[in-house]
Amino acid sequence: MSTKLHVAMFPWFAFGHFIPYLHLSNKLAERGHGVSFIVPKGAQSKLQHLNHYPNLINFYPLLIPHVDGLPLGAETASDVPLPLHMHLAIALDQTQHQVETILTTLKPDFIFFDFSHWMPVLAHQFGTKAIFYSVVSSATLSFHMVPSKKIAKYATNEELVQPPPGYPSLSVLLKPKEFEIAEVKILVEDQGTGTSLYFRITSSLKDCDAIALRTNHEVEGTYCDYLRQQYSKPILLTGPVLPEIPVTKLDEKWTNWLSNFEEGTVVYCAFGSQTILQKNQFQELVLGFELSRQPFFVSLSAPDGCATIEEALPEGFEERVRGRGWVYGGWVPQTLMLEHKSVGCFVTHCGHGSMWESLLSNCQIVCVPYLLSDHIMSARLMVEELKVAVEVEREDNGWISKESLSHSIISVMDKDSEVAGLVKYNHAKLKEVLTTEGLQERYLHNFIQSLQVLLD
Repeated sequence: MSTKLHVAMFPWFAFGHFIPYLHLSNKLAERGHGVSFIVPKGAQSKLQHLNHYPNLINFYPLLIPHVDGLPLGAETASDVPLPLHMHLAIALDQTQHQVETILTTLKPDFIFFDFSHWMPVLAHQFGTKAIFYSVVSSATLSFHMVPSKKIAKYATNEELVQPPPGYPSLSVLLKPKEFEIAEVKILVEDQGTGTSLYFRITSSLKDCDAIALRTNHEVEGTYCDYLRQQYSKPILLTGPVLPEIPVTKLDEKWTNWLSNFEEGTVVYCAFGSQTILQKNQFQELVLGFELSRQPFFVSLSAPDGCATIEEALPEGFEERVRGRGWVYGGWVPQTLMLEHKSVGCFVTHCGHGSMWESLLSNCQIVCVPYLLSDHIMSARLMVEELKVAVEVEREDNGWISKESLSHSIISVMDKDSEVAGLVKYNHAKLKEVLTTEGLQERYLHNFIQSLQVLLD
């Protein structure tokens, strides 16, 4: 009989990392394993409602020290712009003594981590196994974070967009202009911290006891195999580990509105709660939905500098799309929206969780990766390799025009379009594989069994 495990979690200080770690925590607790979740004090209240097993999942709050260059009280990536994230990483490093005190008391079997490159050495002092758990796509990790990439401390643009030797794809790549992305530059720029993101991740991968990936062989098998070759250590797959579809129903105000439209005709757009657009980009985007002439439901945060969605909308927009389009500034339950029979297209920023939700839906997929390397690589995976989606073409300034967005939407929603037929067929075939009965359960069972083996 397998023993019950005690797992500690210490993700990077961003909700895009907290939430997948908590989803996995719930899956472990569902099977009777205990979880200690180490998190900034201010983030705990925002995560508590996602803890489905409070008797087995306990939060351990950290006081986040102030670091010069960060706003006072900043605790998570939501509190600071992207160029300052490496300063937040310094704050994470300065919590090491607090983390050590917690681990000294708990002595868990495993500690799951990602950006804290010092964690394996610390964990091994207590006889704890250190598991690097990646919440980004394996294609992204394979492209940027392998020893054969050999990125210099200050890499050239050409080095950043070149795949490493042996990389298993000729199409899931960054395009030349995408080297200007701030997040890609952060890979190699330490901004005076002495520790680049590339060093943090590659050191963690080299020093950990095993690498856990939030994916499956059916979608990213070649990239998982490549990482195994590069690091010569166990690769453990959890599957996508999405939360259960809520038992609650979609809010009546949305179902009433969606019921006005024929099956599969509404275009739904969401870019995740952490994506804040500039006002001009936001306006160009919503004008693209108007231009497509499809009914649409757009769920976005108010753009930078605007207190509300309404004040950011283009002049006359609300009157022109009244009854056909809804731009909403609050939270929407994405899985329930994608399940509604009227929704037939998902315009997504290609965050890793949204990628999996789109693959498991019946919707046509339009990719608008929001200038983060992981989002771009996920888009390429779906468009170029899996051929289940289309990507909106970018302008030279890095954003998209209303015409490009409209063209992409029409290309997948026009029933007579060859592109629409191809991606719909490929998507349906892949979904059939991904929804095979018991597939996710088998991944989790094998994952936990592999953890048990590491303890032997």
